[in-house]
Amino acid sequence: MSRARRPMTEPAAEAAIDQACRALRLPTMRTRVNDLATAAEKEQLSYRGFLAELLIAECDDRDRRRSERRIKAAGFPRQKWLSDFDFDANPNISSAMINTLATCGWVRNGEPLCLVGDSGTGKSHLLIGLGAAAAMAGFRVRYVLAAKLVNELVEAADDKILNKTIARYGRVDLLCIDELGYMELDRHGAELLFQVLTEREETNSVAIASNESFSGWTKTFTDPRLCAAIVDRLTFGGNIIETGTGSYRLAHAHQKNLAMAAD
Repeated sequence: MSRARRPMTEPAAEAAIDQACRALRLPTMRTRVNDLATAAEKEQLSYRGFLAELLIAECDDRDRRRSERRIKAAGFPRQKWLSDFDFDANPNISSAMINTLATCGWVRNGEPLCLVGDSGTGKSHLLIGLGAAAAMAGFRVRYVLAAKLVNELVEAADDKILNKTIARYGRVDLLCIDELGYMELDRHGAELLFQVLTEREETNSVAIASNESFSGWTKTFTDPRLCAAIVDRLTFGGNIIETGTGSYRLAHAHQKNLAMAAD
């Protein structure tokens, strides 16, 4: 017959909680237990209510840390959030469409996304912002410049690790390729990029940002048949957003200069 457990003193209870949270790797519960206990007493929560608040705090913080790790793993060059995008500055872009894309249904369905327009029209901001939204939603995301990706693929082919490299890019849920169209690719580089796109076709999403319209992609992919195949991979069943030709970065700088001159 077991003996009844003797009541703990407050210091002993605090020490036991601290030790148990460390052993169970519950850092948020360990740091917030005293504050939540005080709040629970003031609000006259039941034991179950207090425990629920404590567990919810731990779960929320774990979700936040996971999101931060996914954002970091994506390799974005800078932080860009959709909430910071100025839709009034570029009427070509529908806020309703971007908000729909931010729900990540297209990523879940493995659909491609193309952002096409001149420099300064918000392509990279939207590409990174949508990628960040996907990472926050739990998807594995990778951001890379088109030129860097092709160079990596060429080096991988030379080092006999091409299949491994393509498979690594194939595993992420969303591959964001920025600045496609800024440089001409030889046939070998274009073929390697095509292999990556084929690896992901209709299974995992690809999002690209390009300063060239599709008709101008022959400047980047000099082989017409290969160019047509790549355009087909990136547009079939996908989402296309044309960001226009007017640079809102330039317009913003002009307005700023006018304001400074007026002062």
